[in-house]
Amino acid sequence: MDLLQPSSPVLLFDGDCAFCNGWVRFIIEREKAPALKFGTLSSPMAQKLLEARKIQPLDTPDSLILLEGERVFWWSSAALRVARYLRWPWRLALLFLLVPRPLRDAIYRWVARNRYRWFGRASTCIALTPHLQSRFLE
Repeated sequence: MDLLQPSSPVLLFDGDCAFCNGWVRFIIEREKAPALKFGTLSSPMAQKLLEARKIQPLDTPDSLILLEGERVFWWSSAALRVARYLRWPWRLALLFLLVPRPLRDAIYRWVARNRYRWFGRASTCIALTPHLQSRFLE
């Protein structure tokens, strides 16, 4: 497997954000099958993945980024496209992709700006069992 072109979709998130860590745990518990890989935006591997796609890593602190092959999804599109990998009824979240992206992204950015104030910073990382460890970039 080429590490810069992973065969599995990769979700990059803010590892310092308690809400983001909770979101990743939510996804892991509700996936149909273990398809997604995860990485924190600040990790060296995430930086390499972003640079390989000509995305400036410093422009991503409030981002949720989903990499599916060559395709890159940001903010609300990334969050909602994750629903493709979830069990029923969570897959219904895909319907929100019908909402115009500027509106979805405005809501996403508002939550992102306030996430530390509302949810705090993650005091610990996600507990990685040996099985989960293989699903994280580093």
